[in-house]
Amino acid sequence: MFKGFTRFLQSPGAHLRSLFGPEEAAAGGRTGPRIIPRSDHPVSRQHFSEPALKVLYRLHNAGFEAFLVGGCIRDSLLGRMPKDFDVATDATPEQVRELFRNSRIIGRRFRIVHVRFGREVIEVTTFRGTHGDDHGDHIAQRSEEGLLLRDNVWGNIQEDALRRDFTVNALYYSIADFSIHDFTDGVHDIESRTLRLIGDPETRYREDPVRMLRAVRFAAKLDFHLAPATEAPIETLAPLLLQIPPARLFDEILKLFMAGHGVATFRLLRHYGLFAMLFPETDEALAELPWAEPLIEAALASTDQRIHEERPVTPAFLFAALLWGPAQQRQAALEADGMPPIPAQQAAAQQVISRQLQHISIPKRFSLPMRDIWELQQRLPKRGGKRAIQTREHPRFRAAYDFLLLREAAGELEPGLGDWWTAFQQGDDHERQRLLDKAGGDAGPANGRGRRRRPRKRRRRNAPPNSS
Repeated sequence: MFKGFTRFLQSPGAHLRSLFGPEEAAAGGRTGPRIIPRSDHPVSRQHFSEPALKVLYRLHNAGFEAFLVGGCIRDSLLGRMPKDFDVATDATPEQVRELFRNSRIIGRRFRIVHVRFGREVIEVTTFRGTHGDDHGDHIAQRSEEGLLLRDNVWGNIQEDALRRDFTVNALYYSIADFSIHDFTDGVHDIESRTLRLIGDPETRYREDPVRMLRAVRFAAKLDFHLAPATEAPIETLAPLLLQIPPARLFDEILKLFMAGHGVATFRLLRHYGLFAMLFPETDEALAELPWAEPLIEAALASTDQRIHEERPVTPAFLFAALLWGPAQQRQAALEADGMPPIPAQQAAAQQVISRQLQHISIPKRFSLPMRDIWELQQRLPKRGGKRAIQTREHPRFRAAYDFLLLREAAGELEPGLGDWWTAFQQGDDHERQRLLDKAGGDAGPANGRGRRRRPRKRRRRNAPPNSS
């Protein structure tokens, strides 16, 4: 597509190393910004979306500084085609809003501007300043534990760079001269595939505990390793995630598990003790149910594959796998107390979801389909009469069938039922009838028409009523 970019894709490491002299590469730190001219880096405007360029040029032409920042520059240097574009500027949110009619200011904790072009949204942030500086009404607020409650302190680009989370996300592309501004040796960390927090890691994690999840997400996505100082406090500080609102953690869960790197992310979350803060009851079940971990990893692997193949995915299926272990444990306990299986399954589902909602919000548009997938696991073994045909016509059947296959593959169930349903879906009417007869029960024809019922005997009108 682009000759220069194609050559970079073939050998990104060599190109990045050429940006450093031997002493600079070994130093790993500097006092001022490194400005890399356009001739010395592969990032091109041709790789940016038209809406991103419109935002950059309109800000620049209005006299403001305008930079692309973060993941789009990081991914470009790694040889990946960027998808999301964030803009940093010295214009305030109100000034940005005046420039773009198709924009709105969102957030209170961090005020940013979303500029919408159809389905694409360009996020514009004002340079953040240093905490403690006198900025009039624009001040930062912290909790006693160090959590940032509000952060709308404006500053300059260098202050903004030092306020970002990781060095690889603190690279700025200037639309004025197409240079890259590197204030934290982020290019060096890209070349060494290192994820490093800017500043004191414990302080930064306390400011925003979600940074621990971001560290895991980027490490899994980019196949980077965490710098020792960045990694060290995570397990100790993991309980800080309990301070984060469940609604925000739901958004983070989607980023963690719906980006095509779910298996690697899951393993890192467990390694650092973060998974237990997100799914405490599931974490307990993983220690007791030998099939629970294989089931979750199989569901994540299936989701990863579908994402890479650009096929549709739904969080409902993942939540069904993530919470199935504790749901089964609770159901078994209720049945042991004498409750019939179906009411026990429904009560267990309600209990598990209620507890999980204390940690992560699950919208009903996902929790209700998840419960359908669970309830169909009770119906799939019952194939007599018209039951198999009715189950096959259920709108959640395909997801429930896929879930059944994962349960068998994980060792929770003996193989066999999944093969029967596979054959039933693929067979013609004759084959389906044979399968129904083999499964036992008085099944009607595979086309869904049952046998005729015997007509009821009509009571004679003049017959006397039954007396007690």
